[in-house]
Amino acid sequence: MSSPKVVIFGIGDFARIAAVYLRKDSPYEVVAFTANRDRITTDTLLGLPVIPFETITESHPPSAYAMFVAIGFSKLNRARAGVYAQAKALGYELISYINSKATLWGEVEIGDNCFIFEENVIQPFVKIGDDVILWSGNHIGHDTTIGSHVFIASHAVVSGNVTIGDYCFVGVNATFADGVKVAPRCFIGAGALITHDTVEEGVYKGQRSEPKPYKSSEMRGL
Repeated sequence: MSSPKVVIFGIGDFARIAAVYLRKDSPYEVVAFTANRDRITTDTLLGLPVIPFETITESHPPSAYAMFVAIGFSKLNRARAGVYAQAKALGYELISYINSKATLWGEVEIGDNCFIFEENVIQPFVKIGDDVILWSGNHIGHDTTIGSHVFIASHAVVSGNVTIGDYCFVGVNATFADGVKVAPRCFIGAGALITHDTVEEGVYKGQRSEPKPYKSSEMRGL
């Protein structure tokens, strides 16, 4: 039985990385890349053709090929969401990928065009919407709901019963207290600690560490 054939939208870092993961750790066969014609700078990528999105249905029709939209968090995920909507309107199935080294404990709902990298721990009764990217090593606590068009970078800790709204970005090492509700379109910066509900379109950045007025060699007990 032949492997399901997939076209990846995107020609950047995420697209190249997604192609490797799908090739090595999924039943899918990546057969081509696609992007808007004005963004294409090469005819091939990783040995595969790069085809203008404007003509993709002619060479790779949705009746025979699925698609994955591999765009990062540009414009707070709106760029990826826009292509996602276009691809669905053309009739493409949008695949989701769950790494074989991710840990899911069951009773988990996951939408389409999601990409879940290795070492994510997803506890029971978690709901993940459409078009969500979970980079490596996150903890998603029980009964948490993640909306659609969300990007969560590595090593975030999401406690139980948390809600993360649509179009949110979560930076590395962000932490969410139990039961917190994150409103849509929030930017949660690296290392941020969220202990209370947020406001829509809120920007929450962790404090940067500044050097102390003494040297490491002067520290006692080290």
